[in-house]
Parts: sequence; C-alpha cells; structure tokens
Amino acid sequence: MNALIEMQQRSTLFFGHHHGLAHIRLSQPMRGNALSANLVEDIHAALDECESKKIRSLILTGEGRHFCTGMDLSGLENETDGSLLWRFIRIEQMLDRLWHAPFTVMSFATGRTWGAGADLFCVASLRWATEEATFRFPGAQFGLVLGSGRLAQRIGTDRAREWVLRNQVIDAQDALRCGLVSHHGHAEDFFKLADELHETNTTTVPTQQMVHAATRMTDSDASLSALVRSAARPGLKHRIQQYRDSLSKLPLNH
Repeated sequence: MNALIEMQQRSTLFFGHHHGLAHIRLSQPMRGNALSANLVEDIHAALDECESKKIRSLILTGEGRHFCTGMDLSGLENETDGSLLWRFIRIEQMLDRLWHAPFTVMSFATGRTWGAGADLFCVASLRWATEEATFRFPGAQFGLVLGSGRLAQRIGTDRAREWVLRNQVIDAQDALRCGLVSHHGHAEDFFKLADELHETNTTTVPTQQMVHAATRMTDSDASLSALVRSAARPGLKHRIQQYRDSLSKLPLNH
C-alpha cells in the first residue's frame, strides 16, 4: 500500500493519497509525536484536502516508537491560560472532524498512545494496536474534559469514567477486551487489512457521509462546550505544570 501512496512531507507530518485512500503519518518522533500547535494545524490542513479530494478511507499512523504521547508540553513556560485553551479547542475540533468524517478512519497504535493521542486513536472506526501499545486518559488530572463522550461510546460510560478518573495506564490486551482496540497485530497485518477494507468499500461518498452521520451521533457542540467550561477555569497552565511534573515519577516501563 505505501508504495502506491506518494507521501509528501509537511512541517510536522507526512501526507499522501491514492485512489481514494489517504495516509497521515505523524512525524515528530523525537517528541513522541506529541500534538504541537503546528502538528494540529497540519492535521487540519490534511483533513481539508481529504474532504476536497473525496477521500473514502484515511489511515493514521505515527513515526517511531510511539503513536502519539498527547499534547506537546515542551514550550509550556511560554504559554498562557488563554493560549492553552485555544490549543485544546483546536484539538477538540480536529477530533470532532475525524469522528464525524465522511470517510472511514483507521488508526494504528504503537508505544504510548496517551492523552489527546489516545483520543486521536479512539476516533477511528478501525483501531489496530501492537502488543506493546499502552493507553492513558489523564485530562481529569488537570481538570480537563476532552474526548470523554467518544471514549464512553467505545467502552461504555462506567468504564470510561473509571479509566479517566483513575488515570489508569491500560495495556493493549485490556484495551482489546474492553473495545477501545478492535484488532491486535503487526504493521504489515494492519496495512493489509486497511487495503482490503478500502478495496471492498464501494459505497459512494454521499452515501458514506449519510451512514457516518447516522452512526456518530455525539453532539459536537456539547463536547466543545464541556471542554471550554473545564479549560476556562483559572489556573489551567498551573494545573498542567503540576501534571507534567508528576510524569517524572512514572515507572520507566510505562
């Protein structure tokens, strides 16, 4: 499949498409493919192109060890509560676009798939993970509500609450058993299945749009409103700084 898609490098990712199949590969491996402001905007731009080109299937992968380790906090000292709020809004808008996309989204998780990276994985219809992949939803640790409604649709409300409130690290086996992960395996198996699903998907784009709209009924405005209410509380930057400091206490095998 990769041989058929000519990938072009953008500032933070690679993107290409061929015969209705598109591929976004996050390309910030030294940062764990964490979602910087530039990476989020590059994903938005790629989604604009997917929509204009009438793409039928989209693959999401990450370069290097980790799929996506969450929001990029490397420049936190230069942020304000306001700039952080805007960044989270743009992430939520990106996730919502993928959740309600008029095409099939397929994601492949490796290594740490945490925070907004786990939310990015969760929006896909086909969610493939390697055995060493781990998942974590830490937003509640700094008072943020992001992606909880979509997670609840995947794994159920009670379990979603438990995962989010307890800030658990979920291994690939548990994620598969609970429904967050739909398939286990290696990259070659994922791409083979992605190819097969794309080739057998002969539904017209307008019909796909109607089907996706009917089966993804999460209220976009409600999700954005919940995020803004949680993030707009004074002290967002301080709460995130405390969370970032806590990460240094995690065991290395996480």
